[in-house]
Amino acid sequence: MASTSKDSVPDGDKVAGNLGDDLEPGACSDSILNPEDSFEEFASELTPNLQERNILTAKSSTISEIQSEIGECSQLHGTKSSDNLQSKDESISASTSSSNLLEQNGDEADDKDDYLHSPELVNKEKHVFILSSAGKPIYSRYGNEDKLAGLCGVIQALVSVVEEQNQDILRSISTKDCKVVFLMKGPLILVAVSKSNESETQLVMQLTYAFNQIVSVLTLTQLNRIFEQRRNYDLRRLLSGAERLIDHLLIFMEKDPAFLLGAVRCLPLPEKSRENITNAITSTCNKIRDLVFAILLAGNQLITLVRMKKYTLHPSDIHLLFNLVRSSESFKTAESWTPICLPKFDATGFLHGHVSYISEDCQACLLLLTVQRDAFFPLSQAKHTIADKLRRSNCLVAINDALNRNKELPTTNPLKHIGIPEIRHFMYKCKSTAQLFTSDPICLDKLQDYRLRHKEGGDIMEKKITKLSDIEHVRKYRKFCSQIHCTSTPAKLIFRSNSDDTILAWITNGFELYVTFDALMEKDQAIRAIDRLLHWIKREEERIFIMNAPTF
Repeated sequence: MASTSKDSVPDGDKVAGNLGDDLEPGACSDSILNPEDSFEEFASELTPNLQERNILTAKSSTISEIQSEIGECSQLHGTKSSDNLQSKDESISASTSSSNLLEQNGDEADDKDDYLHSPELVNKEKHVFILSSAGKPIYSRYGNEDKLAGLCGVIQALVSVVEEQNQDILRSISTKDCKVVFLMKGPLILVAVSKSNESETQLVMQLTYAFNQIVSVLTLTQLNRIFEQRRNYDLRRLLSGAERLIDHLLIFMEKDPAFLLGAVRCLPLPEKSRENITNAITSTCNKIRDLVFAILLAGNQLITLVRMKKYTLHPSDIHLLFNLVRSSESFKTAESWTPICLPKFDATGFLHGHVSYISEDCQACLLLLTVQRDAFFPLSQAKHTIADKLRRSNCLVAINDALNRNKELPTTNPLKHIGIPEIRHFMYKCKSTAQLFTSDPICLDKLQDYRLRHKEGGDIMEKKITKLSDIEHVRKYRKFCSQIHCTSTPAKLIFRSNSDDTILAWITNGFELYVTFDALMEKDQAIRAIDRLLHWIKREEERIFIMNAPTF
């Protein structure tokens, strides 16, 4: 059978003309999310200024601004959570923290050299290491940090040599089958060692998320203060228990295209059901003056978000909240009160979150985020009121139907309802709202299976794929996403056809679209199929996306 392979860029203006200039499914005048793209930010991390190497400061405190607006007298760093971290930090002596990784004899050093060649480390597709600028190990995706102390010392030495001798910053090292990407963030050095097809910018994105996960536990202010006072500090003492958050986040980023595109998935719901859910929250929380965000989510998908006027959340902060909820089984058994730092919103301090599942028979989780540290009981009462309203209006049934992928819903199997058999998979991002929809919606069982397979995994392996899932398609789209978001020579439209499949990637002012067709698809035929796809998304946009931006 004859086959061809083509990588080409058709005339984007001609394609847009065929599809209509006003067809931007999901677009609305006001967004619940900050739609600002982070691709340029990640790319800029690869070319930082040496003078900024050890300077990592946050913008003015948004939380303090909110506190002043509502007349809150207590200041950001006077919060209980921050005080606890500071007292914990001060109670640990320098000698104790520095004794953790000291002096090994020759036999121990040899054992650690052998450990670096063990299957536990060598056979992994991707490693992530986090260490302090003094070379102290903080986190390793695989293996034991104590046994990797020597490797962390080598990493720190490489960074220091390039900085001191060349007055430059070590950004990456590339070999035939491996990339090593370095990210320097204030007092921390983050390193990704990857044999995957991810670009340097995509690896920087993952390292930035890992850094933000640390900031979400400590705040940037606390992180900087610790290393200003004690450069040799062992940060693992303060991050104890938070390693699982980073573990889950790294798995999350590999399987969910929302990270790749800087967007948030929304749970597809009937327009009336989503409206009732939003009204239940706004009517209950309207008079709680210090409530900043009320967020209802389920299965790593956003159901609704109600916010204080003037303030929005960045998709990366929403991703951290998804990760927090999915990583913490305790939220399912009791109402929790936890400090949460959202780095894009305000990296200098904590919001205080009331986190709980709506009911035992629904997997929706409600987060009520406030600037007041002693508001647990009024927010607990508000949660129960909201839950009662949702049950009376049958909204919990609608949420469960969407999560369980009721076959009668058009968004459960979009390709079947669209009626375009040539399309195998697609993912669509509305740029003005930073919301994402794919043809393979999230399934709770599939998420759990993926997590179990990767709990001790990450090994490089060949496997026969019969039907690609969202996870495998994300891997295929990485190269195209990298070309479209290239800062030097970005592509607007890419068409590649071969004997395996045909992939089209297209970015406009209003949306970003990736589609996988059958093998050897012709361009004209693909464009006609995309026309039908976009019209279907436009017709279902009220169900697929959150089309308004409710406020308290």
